[in-house]
Amino acid sequence: MTTFMRTASILQGPLVVCRNCHSLAAFQEVSKLQEKKKNKLLFPIKDLEMYLSPDFHKTNSRLFDPSLDQIAKAEEIFRPSEKHMIDYFTSAIRMDHVPSLTQPEVCFIGRSNVGKSSLIKSLFSLVPGIEVRVSKTPGHTKKMNFFKVGKAFTLVDMPGYGYRAPQDFPDMVEPYLSTRNNLKRTFLLVDGSVGFQKADLIAIEMCEEFGIPYVVVVTKIDRPPTGVLLTNFLQISELIEKNTQACYPQPFLVSSLLFSGIHLLRCFIAHVTGNLLTSS
Repeated sequence: MTTFMRTASILQGPLVVCRNCHSLAAFQEVSKLQEKKKNKLLFPIKDLEMYLSPDFHKTNSRLFDPSLDQIAKAEEIFRPSEKHMIDYFTSAIRMDHVPSLTQPEVCFIGRSNVGKSSLIKSLFSLVPGIEVRVSKTPGHTKKMNFFKVGKAFTLVDMPGYGYRAPQDFPDMVEPYLSTRNNLKRTFLLVDGSVGFQKADLIAIEMCEEFGIPYVVVVTKIDRPPTGVLLTNFLQISELIEKNTQACYPQPFLVSSLLFSGIHLLRCFIAHVTGNLLTSS
């Protein structure tokens, strides 16, 4: 893995923290940034690529590569209107409580305290008053929470696994993942500060066993020094390439605080739910 790194000595500084990131929730505001800052925000992987040696295969890190027009178009799906309501819908603790819906669905899973609710809140940051509870206490999400995005798709916030996971987590989550017919993609969140943990590897084994399409989202990329983030990104990329079959080859990098990668992830969600045609 170290062969992918060009120089270790230049990777010690932390990423710069934005002081007014809420204004960057809308692509219209992002488009006003200087080209370098705009690209860094929309495509955070480009910040890491400068540290990779030329023999690193970049195809998978750019597999989903929408145009700026497509990113702007996808944002409209995350913007509410009178005819396109976006809001919390219902919660469930067992499959017999899960609502019967036919529209496309995506779900978010991850270790407790991985930043799952914060990420969902960032995705829905253009929706005034939407209730996405964010807590400093790990394991706050105890139910499967359903959010309807008009008639476009449904987003499901799953309970966290690992530390402080609900005791009935397997009975709640596994039947959903293995039997939900309209589930188009599972987003498996991994903390960019620490990389894959044992609980994450178990979750990957579960997704592989069920044969469901899933994608890894690397969260909290604003926290670790660049060298640590790069090491974890390479570890994640290597495991996806060598040890998975159902996982989308490209990991997505995001920061809910800085809004880095949020616009790209919105676009990917729109794509996999059939609400946006792209060239990928």
